[in-house]
Amino acid sequence: MALLNDISEALQKGRAQDVKTLVQQAIDEKTPVREILEDGLMAGMGIIGEKFKNNEVYVPEVLIAARAMNGGIELIRPLLVEAGVKERGTVVIGTVKGDLHDIGKNLVKMMVEGKGMKVIDLGTNVTADAFVAAAKENNAQIIACSALLTTTMGEMKEVVQKAKDAGLHGVKIMVGGAPVTQNFCDTIGADAYAPDAASAADSALALCTA
Repeated sequence: MALLNDISEALQKGRAQDVKTLVQQAIDEKTPVREILEDGLMAGMGIIGEKFKNNEVYVPEVLIAARAMNGGIELIRPLLVEAGVKERGTVVIGTVKGDLHDIGKNLVKMMVEGKGMKVIDLGTNVTADAFVAAAKENNAQIIACSALLTTTMGEMKEVVQKAKDAGLHGVKIMVGGAPVTQNFCDTIGADAYAPDAASAADSALALCTA
């Protein structure tokens, strides 16, 4: 449908006002809300994610596209609830204790939201106990931990251990950040590692729908 394609295109260009206008038009034309979400907004964000992965766009473009998407989602949120469209999963995300960096975490959050999942953002300097408590409270499928400093990576092991101690056996632990590697992920017993935000969103969706 041309209108949904227009929504996707406007989102990719970061034209927030155009996205809102087109989404409203789609609502007025009684386009099913699931189609507006999946074939318009999420389709556009998916293309941005792929381009980001391939270094065809960079952080500023992703942030602008995500802002445009959020504007569209605000308009359809009440309709999503009415239509009973369920989120695809819940992810608790944060930067680990001792680390105040949040650009990477924020990118992952936006990409994960772009896949239709709910994100509980705990911010930065998050303790292992806080990750576990939030996962319990929100029935999350995933805890996603970010670190930019080698000195704070060890906190990720603490999160894995605390989740086990709390009996959160169904909750998957994802790790990422500049110094983090697949080898480190395996060593601490985490479930998934992603080298970039777009890959993290793909992994999160795969873990939630497995």
